[in-house]
Amino acid sequence: MVFNTTVIIWAVVVGIVIWLTVLTVLVIQSVSHYNRLSNGITKKGLQEVLDAILRTLQTVRGKTENLERVVEALGTDGELHIQRIGIIRFNPFADTGGAQSFVIALLDKMNNGIVMTSLYGRSSNRWYVKELVSGKGKDITLSKEEESAIDKAKHIGSMRV
Repeated sequence: MVFNTTVIIWAVVVGIVIWLTVLTVLVIQSVSHYNRLSNGITKKGLQEVLDAILRTLQTVRGKTENLERVVEALGTDGELHIQRIGIIRFNPFADTGGAQSFVIALLDKMNNGIVMTSLYGRSSNRWYVKELVSGKGKDITLSKEEESAIDKAKHIGSMRV
């Protein structure tokens, strides 16, 4: 019985040694394979190359997050800029030919902005500018042509993707 126990223990030890030897050979082959992949590109080993890649990835992540914040701020700021323009030509006077008068509406995302009207007559040209808040005249009545130019500007802005 003692003989069988000793043989079994030696068999287990030899099995473990063989297993560790096989694993060691596989790890050495894998590391040497990956070191050959980076050979000629850099004198660094695989570990150093992977560490450099991870450091670069962290830097890129930080820059990407910063760029996302900047783009979001620009998008918010851009809502206040003129985004929609509507132009209507018309003839306000019976004694002039052609539609030489016009209205132009300049709106931001919230439909705030201005509407400019140019009335062309034979002897004069008059300009009127009115402030808009939410697409309506601020403390002033709008003409039907001005309302039409505002509606046109709103429609053009809603067609954007």
